[in-house]
Amino acid sequence: MRAQERREQALVELQARRFDLCVIGGGATGSGCALDAQTRGLNTVLLEGNDFASATSSASTKLVHGGVRYLQKAIAELDMGQYHVVRRALKERACMIANAPYLARPIEIAIPCHRWIDLIYYMTGLKIYDLLAGKHKLFPCQVLSARRLIEALPAVDTKQLIGGMAFADGQFDDARYNLALIETFVEAGGTALNYAKVVSFEKSFEKKLVAAICQDQLTGRRFQIEARCFINATGPHADELRTAASSNAPSRLEVSRGTHIVLPQRFFPSDTALLVPKTQDDRIIFIIPWSNHVLVGTTDDESALQDDLLPKASEIDYLLHYFNRYVTTSATRADVLSAFVGLRPLVKKKAKTSSKDIIRDHEIEIDEQSGLISVLGGKWTTYRAMAEHAVNAVQASLHLPRSSCLTYNLKLAGAEEPTSDYWQTLMARFRVSELTSKHLVDKFGARAEKVLELGNLDTSLLQPLLDDYPFLHAEVVYAIRHEMALSIDDVLARRIGVEFVDLRAASRAAATVAKRLGCELDWPEGEEYRAVETYREKIETRLRCVDSALQVAGQ
Repeated sequence: MRAQERREQALVELQARRFDLCVIGGGATGSGCALDAQTRGLNTVLLEGNDFASATSSASTKLVHGGVRYLQKAIAELDMGQYHVVRRALKERACMIANAPYLARPIEIAIPCHRWIDLIYYMTGLKIYDLLAGKHKLFPCQVLSARRLIEALPAVDTKQLIGGMAFADGQFDDARYNLALIETFVEAGGTALNYAKVVSFEKSFEKKLVAAICQDQLTGRRFQIEARCFINATGPHADELRTAASSNAPSRLEVSRGTHIVLPQRFFPSDTALLVPKTQDDRIIFIIPWSNHVLVGTTDDESALQDDLLPKASEIDYLLHYFNRYVTTSATRADVLSAFVGLRPLVKKKAKTSSKDIIRDHEIEIDEQSGLISVLGGKWTTYRAMAEHAVNAVQASLHLPRSSCLTYNLKLAGAEEPTSDYWQTLMARFRVSELTSKHLVDKFGARAEKVLELGNLDTSLLQPLLDDYPFLHAEVVYAIRHEMALSIDDVLARRIGVEFVDLRAASRAAATVAKRLGCELDWPEGEEYRAVETYREKIETRLRCVDSALQVAGQ
């Protein structure tokens, strides 16, 4: 059965069922809620208005971390709220790495120091960071001499360098982690649907929510999903859904935007990340090795939902400024391969506060009138704890006894234990390059061979999608057939990740991906051409935000 036929069948089946729980929002929090609920025995459906992980959850700094900046504020301002966020996140950091080690792993992060007082300051703070992690510590922080720091970070500027500190946090593939949550949820018996936007609710005589009215974003058709309880996990858009459930619901969120840029690996050839500990506006910036490239981010500026998610020239210049202050080879806008922006939902404080000072904690709100349960605020690293608290609230709302949460030690799809030389086995069996084999294991874990097995019937699928990159045609087909990818963006951004490392390469691959989509989804005549033009126009717009002189290649 083709992907489009499976989707049509799922839509018919959805409308014939009544679920215990409907989770709205297919990002990290919503996917975590759906998985937790389904594994506790609640019959659950997950609805996403766009594609899974299409917004905030794929636009992070790719770090699984407790938050050294939050710890700094906890100590400096005696803020227990920040302290609790850090402690919870350090516990969840270990959980995320253990449950999907092919997608999340420890990374060493170094802080260059130019004054002895700074070295003592950061050493003290990072010792406390390790202490808070307790048994969940990844590896202990350590003082680095100038020589050892340069060995770890050969691109670092050595002027007035006395040494530094190194500590451990986690790094992960945010979009693929999100997809692994959904795949695990579906394998547990749950139902997930992307491009199904909730536009309103039906209510009982007592004004309780009884059904979600959805619109299929592909066809425009409306349909209804009945459920006993509803979770609002729509991140920055949570206030919109709260208002749809109760028109007098007050706004609870402030939104900030975070911009990242991606540079070629030659500017920062290292496996160790660098933390810029303090900017002039009292923020921190990470310079991180990422997917054979360099990720620099993030900004933290107040925003509005109506703002477009395009990088601003001022934001790119800001990141380049601090990158160039710490490395020997300066980068310019012309060197930027990709740039992306994400919105962060922050629970409002009573007093007006800068977005960078708002605690990244979450809150579970239960609307007494409608029964809607909203998950507000939070951060990627604590998605699982947020979901656990939300599903506890669901069980209470349904007058069910609280059952044990099973997700803390639940291995995600693809985390089945392959041997340490699994990538070598794939190389020998399917005759692919070392780079491609390692790339597939990093993206799909133990499911990598399922991707490669598509080449048994069509050997052309084992050919590279792009020169100088490890991506295969087989990944495109697998994303459409098995991961609900329905657009060029779904494939190149979230399933494969080309768009996040090289916008121009993504543009070059667009026509090939559209052809595969058209074949697998039975697109009407002319749809491939329109999809490619629309996608390339989007890519060119983003590139011109980076540097107006840049042009998209491959058109």
